[in-house]
Amino acid sequence: MGDWRPEEIRLVTLRPGAPAVVTTGLTAPAATEDDTPATTRLAVLGHCGASDAELAAGLTSARGGAVRHLTAWPGSYTVVLRTGTRSTLLLTDLAGALPVFHAPWYGGTAYATAALPLADLIGAPIDTGHLAARLACPESPEALGTGTPYQGVRRVPPGHVLGIRSGRPYVAPYEHETAPGRREEAPAVRELTRALLESVRCRVRTSTPVGDRPRLGVDLSYGTASATVALLAAAVPIGPSAASAGPGSTRPAAAARSGAVKGSWARPTAATARRAAEESAGGELLTAVTVAEDDPDGSGDDGASAGSGTGGVALAVEAPRLHHIVLPPTLPYAELVGLTAAGRTTAPAEPSGEPTASGEPAGLTPPAGPGDPLPELPPGPLTDEPGPALIATARLGGRFSLGGADHLTGYGARHVLDGHPARLADLVRDGRSRELLSPVAALAGADLATAGTFDGAVRTPVGVLRAAHRLARAQYAEALDDAAVRLTARRFARRGRTAGESSAADLAWCVPGPAARFLSDDALSAVALRLRLAARGPVPTEQPGARRARLALHRHAAEYRTLLQAAEQHGQRLHAPFLDNQVVRAARLLPDRIRLQPGARHALLRSVLTGAGRTDLPADWGRGPRPDRTGAARTGLRRAADGLTELFHRPLLAEAGLIDLPAVRDALARAADPTADLPAGTLAGLADLVATELWLRRVRARRHGSSWTGLPQPDLPALLRPA
Repeated sequence: MGDWRPEEIRLVTLRPGAPAVVTTGLTAPAATEDDTPATTRLAVLGHCGASDAELAAGLTSARGGAVRHLTAWPGSYTVVLRTGTRSTLLLTDLAGALPVFHAPWYGGTAYATAALPLADLIGAPIDTGHLAARLACPESPEALGTGTPYQGVRRVPPGHVLGIRSGRPYVAPYEHETAPGRREEAPAVRELTRALLESVRCRVRTSTPVGDRPRLGVDLSYGTASATVALLAAAVPIGPSAASAGPGSTRPAAAARSGAVKGSWARPTAATARRAAEESAGGELLTAVTVAEDDPDGSGDDGASAGSGTGGVALAVEAPRLHHIVLPPTLPYAELVGLTAAGRTTAPAEPSGEPTASGEPAGLTPPAGPGDPLPELPPGPLTDEPGPALIATARLGGRFSLGGADHLTGYGARHVLDGHPARLADLVRDGRSRELLSPVAALAGADLATAGTFDGAVRTPVGVLRAAHRLARAQYAEALDDAAVRLTARRFARRGRTAGESSAADLAWCVPGPAARFLSDDALSAVALRLRLAARGPVPTEQPGARRARLALHRHAAEYRTLLQAAEQHGQRLHAPFLDNQVVRAARLLPDRIRLQPGARHALLRSVLTGAGRTDLPADWGRGPRPDRTGAARTGLRRAADGLTELFHRPLLAEAGLIDLPAVRDALARAADPTADLPAGTLAGLADLVATELWLRRVRARRHGSSWTGLPQPDLPALLRPA
């Protein structure tokens, strides 16, 4: 499912006694009358850097049953392998940015790369139990399972293959997490450099112009990941597109010879490279887009320097091929500003957080009655699932509207390269407790500077070390039972006040999400029951730290997919090279002692750029403070207070029995009050609730079956309470 470009659809057919035939683009369905049980077909959907010969060789190897090599090519794509006429295999990616869904249909199995069309096909209602699990434990497959927000539609887990034989589905992993072992740093960094370079190059060299957009664009935010992708892309010449290549195309003038032997490490000087870039770029500059932060000091990350008055940033190194565009800051929740219900008027007010005589927070109107009309929703796309991107579509849309037809981003770098705090427990399990000293000392130093001597010198190191040893000793089943008890009793771990507290709270098999505190008792009990049932199941073979890191990556990739569906422009492709299979595999080779070092991600990305020939980075690259987005979130909530009042006037989440509505209204009022103190995680929890409520209203407002033609109108029940 999707708006596919012709070059993103490639089909390879291999028949006995004949060479493989590779076709590209939207072609007529191939005739299957002459197919035999030995006929194999391979469909590659998405951006794949493999050549036709590599696809043919991969299909030949897959005839013996091996499928892992089909996911090792550069790019981000979905693979469909069909053997004969009765067996079909679909392979998901390792991160989870390209999921596959399936559902029973007319005695067989329907599958797609989107869940909403399948829900339309089978008339599936909303699964409120799954929504409760998403809000309570968003990173726990024990609570989420393989379900989706639609009853009867299942998701294939990342790193798994969906097999359909004679109409019956089965799911199996095609890649298992390898044991950590004693890995070396230098080979792992070289493999990461090679993988990331291939991922960026295959996108730059095959970029396609669409309309009046630039061919290629890059994000240039305040992080080292986007700066790394921008610098790598700026160093790759943009080749002729498939649309422009032809009899009338002209070849660029030959560059002056430097005397270097092909394959050597000799590189042109900075002046020569700059002159060559300016001469060859012409209309093929890379558009770098930055959304300025509402930061009066203009401080930014990745060695960025702020422009006076505009909040713009610039790379700390020279990149003449980048055409930099700085957009004014856009606040979250901008879509909800001015949202009112038909027939109702609300006086604009700045909520103060003080309760009124009726007991409701000021600025948030209590529901008046069941006859009040629902608010008119702001325009926006309907995604497969709710996600934080739904409250930032104005910011994202403005950013990507100025980007290229192929727009590269740095999404995923933090979760792919950083060491999850739970990996500290893996070091304890492996008998390498001495390697805990460096990361724990870094946390203590950070808290010493922000929270005082007692927290930095005593509470942080003691709390983190105790939590690491506790997780290393904890049994899986007992940990899930304990998490279920904590959910039912509403005992949530304190997090966020200091870096040490946040790390200690993450050292657990199952961690509640930030929105769990706003759920109703019935919803929490239903999620706790799922955890107790999962505790009676098989015990995972992964270590707790590696498992938590993998699940955090899966959640981030799912949020990135929601972002794509919410903000991607028509004909545009957003790319996240860090979420490619080969980059994820290369990052798994990094030793844990490297991941857990302070500033490990910035050091790794500096090594990648150095290996790619970028040796002019400043010494403090990546060490600047990141912009604080908490103030922007609270300002956005304050400006959208009237719209949030209407949205939670009669929310569908409360109708389904999922949330504690008075607690949500009180939290919204406190968050909109700039003088009120908020518990850690409140803003993230409110963002999840607002995004889920918006998504539910858009699902209810849409015409059922709009993904297909000729479908009858099913009798969908109202939202059911989670069982």
